[in-house]
Amino acid sequence: MIMYQTVNVEIKDKIARITLNRPQAFNSFEREMSREFLEVLDICQNDASVRTLVITGEGKAFCAGQDLKDAMREDFSFEETINQQYNPIIKKIRRMGKPIICRLNGIAAGAGASLVLACDYVIASEKAGLLWAFVNIGLVLDSGSSWFLPRQVGHRKAFELATLGKPVSAQEALSLGLVNQVVSAEDLDSVVEKMAFHYASAPPLAIKMMKEMLNQSYESSLDDMLELEKQYQTIAGSTDDYQEGLKAFLEKRKPDFKG
Repeated sequence: MIMYQTVNVEIKDKIARITLNRPQAFNSFEREMSREFLEVLDICQNDASVRTLVITGEGKAFCAGQDLKDAMREDFSFEETINQQYNPIIKKIRRMGKPIICRLNGIAAGAGASLVLACDYVIASEKAGLLWAFVNIGLVLDSGSSWFLPRQVGHRKAFELATLGKPVSAQEALSLGLVNQVVSAEDLDSVVEKMAFHYASAPPLAIKMMKEMLNQSYESSLDDMLELEKQYQTIAGSTDDYQEGLKAFLEKRKPDFKG
């Protein structure tokens, strides 16, 4: 376990378990937590032993977004905070070639809700929820929500979520496709661990390339994606993991992907 001031990370069994650790402030972001979180993401990206990440929050909340007390500093700058904290975090998560699971243990608001949307797979406690509360204090969407929301729920629902500032329950989030699973609070850890071990055992290069393909599909034509599929399938088909997958299939056993 590596313990920072505001973020903890444990790397074990090819899984990096990252915990936002400011429970007294509902794991809201301020400069130190943003800096430490980015540092932890860098460590996970550069550590070849890490095949998947799990992000969660300590205590009752997942992440309440920006710490408004921190935002009241005389030297606080929206432009600087977004440029140096939120945008780098979201970009790093989306561009990291490793699957990132969100263990949504409680409420995620503002930039915290954007962080949820940036993850690849979201498992929510039935007690969790999402909230885009920017409008309630006269602000606009940030940290990628204006990009993620319309693509995940369509324009009209995205407009509703952004402009009404009303909480979305875990079950509603599931029905909208904002989370993958909703489970009881008691089952959250076991379900997250099962999914984390699944991805930790998966062929890492294939997962990395599929994440890149899905990212690019938003801005690409069908012809572009067909060409990219051809290129990446050719690469995947030349790997030892492909040979191991074939062999395991024929031998009716679980493959041991080495990456």
